[in-house]
Amino acid sequence: MQSRHFAQLIFLSAVWGASFPLIRIASPALGPLPMACLRCALAAAVLALLMRVMRMTWPARAHWRAMTVLGLLTVVSPFLLFNWVALVIPAGYSAVLNATAPLFGVLAGAVFGEERLTVRKLAGCAAGLLGVALLVRLGPVEVDARVVMAVLACVAASASYGFGAILMKRATLAHQPLPASAAVHVAAALVLLLPAAAAAPQVELVPRALVALAVLGMFTSGFMYWISMRLMREIPASAATSSAFMIPMFGVTWGGLFLGEPFTAGMAPGVLLVLVACALVTGFNPLALLRRPPR
Repeated sequence: MQSRHFAQLIFLSAVWGASFPLIRIASPALGPLPMACLRCALAAAVLALLMRVMRMTWPARAHWRAMTVLGLLTVVSPFLLFNWVALVIPAGYSAVLNATAPLFGVLAGAVFGEERLTVRKLAGCAAGLLGVALLVRLGPVEVDARVVMAVLACVAASASYGFGAILMKRATLAHQPLPASAAVHVAAALVLLLPAAAAAPQVELVPRALVALAVLGMFTSGFMYWISMRLMREIPASAATSSAFMIPMFGVTWGGLFLGEPFTAGMAPGVLLVLVACALVTGFNPLALLRRPPR
């Protein structure tokens, strides 16, 4: 991995870490379903505009089924789950639990025959599960059935990202990143359209929530998904998902700055175990990257 790739991973982590406080702001007013649909529609509009400016064409009709499956895994499922989770637990929790995505990415690679499971990787999976359990048990949120369900939803969303990363990598080899990104969000918006319309009467048009939605849709979803696909075209899928390692740091920071969410000493062991687990599973070592000379 080149130094420019590592810099892009840090940038992705910082931006995606900010998405969790934004979701926490927007979801209570807009509702999980309408918010997910509007976010996808905004992302699709931005990407379609970029395609028009760059005079690029849409993927052929034969490829839209694959784009829809990719959209279900990397957009629809995580958006809906994280939107609901934002109604229950702090943004920092979601950001930390999102760091389990690389664990599932490696497991998906093994399932699809693209990676081999080793003792180190299995130990990393075990450490990750222990880290999640510690975070829930020792964090500032009182644990009840709803909190446990929210944690499981976060893990499911991360699993969706992890398995989707394999398909995302394959899509970058078959299509240009920009048209593929646009098609994924168009397909996702269409999938969500009818359920979101049914939930529309519950939407509250709060200015603060609308601003958060605009940033999420146009920037953290649309533009950054395209950047992520461009990066994934050049590096392995497991390395690309390693941006999730740094998301907890940014997510907790943004949550503290903008929402006043606390980071307690009790959360530290869980956070550290999740990060160590991801490093064990993927072999990703940012310190080693920093020691390498730029190429």
